[in-house]
Amino acid sequence: MTDSFAVHEVFPYLRVKRAADAIDFYKKAFGAEELFRLTEPGGRIGHAELRIGGTVLMLSEEYPEYGIVGPESLGGTTFAIHLHVDSADEWIARAVATGAVVVRPASDAFYGERSGTVRDPFGHEWLLGHQIEEVTPEEMQRRYTEMMKES
Repeated sequence: MTDSFAVHEVFPYLRVKRAADAIDFYKKAFGAEELFRLTEPGGRIGHAELRIGGTVLMLSEEYPEYGIVGPESLGGTTFAIHLHVDSADEWIARAVATGAVVVRPASDAFYGERSGTVRDPFGHEWLLGHQIEEVTPEEMQRRYTEMMKES
């Protein structure tokens, strides 16, 4: 019997203070293309969609009256978005020049990627990385196990 439920797409949905500023930041730092935004008469952005690479990122202002708050109000974030790019070092530098803060500088990792992490001015974290070698899941596990033995 076939399951009649299907997931068609997954969209990250960010909640931020200063959504207009966040949209500008994502355009400059990550090359986002704004698809559209819905703005209340008072100026609060209720919904916006941006395309980064082949992925649509949705975002809105905080709506504390509905329990919708972002990292700045919460004092941190619980997840990160990973952008697979052509040069982690260059993309990290670009994000920092636009206002991000380095959380973890770029370095070569056991899983075959050079990557680092930045925190945007709105509290969200972004992992920026590029492939430096092809690593099988088995080899990745072996390297991970060795690394964890050393720590």
